[in-house]
Amino acid sequence: MSANMFSLAGKSALVTGASRGIGRAIAEGLASAGADVAITARELASLDGTAAAIGAMGRKPVPVAMDVTDVASIRSGVAQAVKALGGLGILVNNAGMEQVCPSLDIEEDLWDRIFDTNLKGAFFVAQAAARAMNKGAILNICSLTSERGIPTAVPYGSSKTGLLGMTRALAVEWAPRGIRVNAVEPGYFRTALTEVFYQNDAWQQSMLSNIPLKRFGELSDLVGAAVFLSSDAASYITGACLAIDGGTLASI
Repeated sequence: MSANMFSLAGKSALVTGASRGIGRAIAEGLASAGADVAITARELASLDGTAAAIGAMGRKPVPVAMDVTDVASIRSGVAQAVKALGGLGILVNNAGMEQVCPSLDIEEDLWDRIFDTNLKGAFFVAQAAARAMNKGAILNICSLTSERGIPTAVPYGSSKTGLLGMTRALAVEWAPRGIRVNAVEPGYFRTALTEVFYQNDAWQQSMLSNIPLKRFGELSDLVGAAVFLSSDAASYITGACLAIDGGTLASI
């Protein structure tokens, strides 16, 4: 097998929520594999660091202001990215939000904000991207909560379970268009989104006891899977979800 199968040279990608954390790591990873990358966030200035890193690799960064809770913003943002890149072959649906809350205290506004970001937004970004693709690969960032219940994370887990279902349905529907749709399920990674949990030492020890590899994930652990699933090496893989969790789900 040639290493060229894993190359993204000549490909154009779009990564949502790319200003920090998982989104930034994947955007930079795709660029390191040869792709030019459109990167999105609500605030354009927040993308400066990611854009600089991509540019330093000799790839073209395209920062785009996009609010994934606003369908009009999604459509204009994707159109801007496609025009600047001259096409689109890869989408990583990463933008997401979480807010822990006991289920009996959840209000409609919280539920809607999480679903509008994690599920509704992901669908309409995928729709806009697919309309612009002549074949391609879509990668949705799911979660361990797509597979297991987590107390105080009911809206988040429900949205990520829905995202997994959406991944499978779109994979089947868009296969004739030459668009592959897959997902990854990150395990326990320390990001701005999850930092609140890591402030609790007892929580950290409890979680580590459930991870066979006995460590939390590093953002670099996600990059290889994202590059692989975006590349020609994964040309016969669609509708799949890869857990990147140190063996957590396997041990349950």
